[in-house]
Amino acid sequence: MISKTMEKAINEQINKELYSEYYYLAMAAYCESIDLPGFASWMVMQAQEERVHAMRLYNFVHDRDGQVELFAIDKPRKEYDSILDVFENVLKHEKFVTQSINELYQLALKENDYPAQVELQWFIQEQVEEEKTANDIIQQIKMVGDHSMALFMLDQQMGERNTTDNGA
Repeated sequence: MISKTMEKAINEQINKELYSEYYYLAMAAYCESIDLPGFASWMVMQAQEERVHAMRLYNFVHDRDGQVELFAIDKPRKEYDSILDVFENVLKHEKFVTQSINELYQLALKENDYPAQVELQWFIQEQVEEEKTANDIIQQIKMVGDHSMALFMLDQQMGERNTTDNGA
């Protein structure tokens, strides 16, 4: 059985994961609008991954005889200055999610909720990967700079991401 405190905190995290899905879809739309379909495809895949994260927590709450409560999802930003700006925001967002997961883990420790601790360890490892991937892509975009042919090639590479990939 899950405590009401932990249930509430995980429900808030479910909202953050669903917001992340929405956020990445908005970024995909932006990438499409600037003719970078590979980056858009990467963002759509990222959005799908965030939904999987939300559903993992959703199922965890139900498995522990808790009740899932869904909250409103905020409208995400839709305009950016550049593809670099997009990925700098990806990294900023992933750091926000990391902090949220860490706080949730702290609560699980305080509550002596061992099943939540085990579940959240997966998310902690996932966030290390998410931040690394975002940072790697930022570095690639910086290397490309203003070279349109290099950006075109990077866009092609980003579009090659498939559902078994966990990053770029």
